[in-house]
Amino acid sequence: MTTLDPAARRRVAIKSPKAASASTCTALEQLPNVGPAMAGDLRQLGLPTPQHLIGQDAWQLYRALEQATGKRQDPCVLDTLMAVIDFMQGAEPKPWWAYTAERKRQHGQCLGLPPA
Repeated sequence: MTTLDPAARRRVAIKSPKAASASTCTALEQLPNVGPAMAGDLRQLGLPTPQHLIGQDAWQLYRALEQATGKRQDPCVLDTLMAVIDFMQGAEPKPWWAYTAERKRQHGQCLGLPPA
């Protein structure tokens, strides 16, 4: 029998269901659109809880993630950041792709680090 470490048990326990509102969201993995990888990215950016997303700028977080990883991030990461910040600021949960048109209006189609 495989025994999960406490952190892994927490991830399994909160994978589903997702939070219906910001007030009920206590872990990054409970955020709509956020799985283990995105939760790890948010923690890498110094955002250990969903409440730390309130008042953040999605574009600045996106650029900070590119700098932290040294890699171009897919534009859907920016869409996801927009979605989770909006959610934590009181919006209804929406899929990340609901933010694609807004992201394109605000930031254009081409994102990412300039080529080295």
